[in-house]
Amino acid sequence: MSDARVHRTVHEVRAAAPAGVLYGLIADATRWPLFFPPCVHVEQLDFDGARERLRMWATAEGRITSWVSSRRLDVERLRVEFTMDLPAHPIESMGGLWTVTPLGDSCRVTLEHAFTVIGDDPAAAAWVERATATNSIIQLDRLAELAERWTRLDDLVWAFEDTVHVNAPAELIFDFLYRATDWPAELPHVNRLELIETEPGVQVMSMGSLSVDGSVHSTESVRICFPAAQRIVYKQTRTSPLLAAHAGEWSIEPDETGVNLTTRHDVLLCEENIEQVLGPGVDAVTAGRHVREALGKAGLSVLRHAAQYALGSVHVL
Repeated sequence: MSDARVHRTVHEVRAAAPAGVLYGLIADATRWPLFFPPCVHVEQLDFDGARERLRMWATAEGRITSWVSSRRLDVERLRVEFTMDLPAHPIESMGGLWTVTPLGDSCRVTLEHAFTVIGDDPAAAAWVERATATNSIIQLDRLAELAERWTRLDDLVWAFEDTVHVNAPAELIFDFLYRATDWPAELPHVNRLELIETEPGVQVMSMGSLSVDGSVHSTESVRICFPAAQRIVYKQTRTSPLLAAHAGEWSIEPDETGVNLTTRHDVLLCEENIEQVLGPGVDAVTAGRHVREALGKAGLSVLRHAAQYALGSVHVL
């Protein structure tokens, strides 16, 4: 980096939570899609216990960006340093630091960035600085909010999956999952779906769904598709009222007798809306079980229709 071209930002937040809780939320980047609204998906490429490489996707000022970062985790000093190895345009280079500072009964979290832009373009620098500030403030506010609920997080965070086995070509099943624009004609719980593929394998989807009680709710998602690995991961950018965050994955794994189709869900309950949605006196555990049943049924319905589509296509061929 040239000093004349380096742009620096610093943002911070205070939280009434133990330093270890805050550091843990920062260090576990694979869970960021559930915890931080701008983060869509994180793939851990390498990890040796202290250093890791990550492929990350996030929303920034209405765009979906992706990059590869290296991080060094220092649990003793409560610091996480990061550097973008493959930055997203128009960033030329970027690095930064998370620091957790204990302050008696609370902690301060500081997030620093230093970056340059291609050609030292002022407009590009202004965009990056604005996007960095917006996402940093959102991340830090959510970090503090989650950390201050650390004694209840185990009841608010749920992860579950369901698997269906079928003897059908994996390529046809993936085709059904990938071409979600056909879902309203194929899936009984989907009454509307709009999908835009912003670049190969990156989809923005808006869907209207019927709940088990017949009510209609709308969700919006970003989907990252990996055809070679037979996987689609997604993050809902607009959730149902009961959820603060919802991320998931569709995966297809061959075995000796066919393929296993798995749908995985990671959800963060919206604690403030539980009683409003499910009624007075309903706690987080009951709400989590309700979400697990509802999302499980919807996910299994998609998998079974994908299997039927693949089997029907084979018969036609």
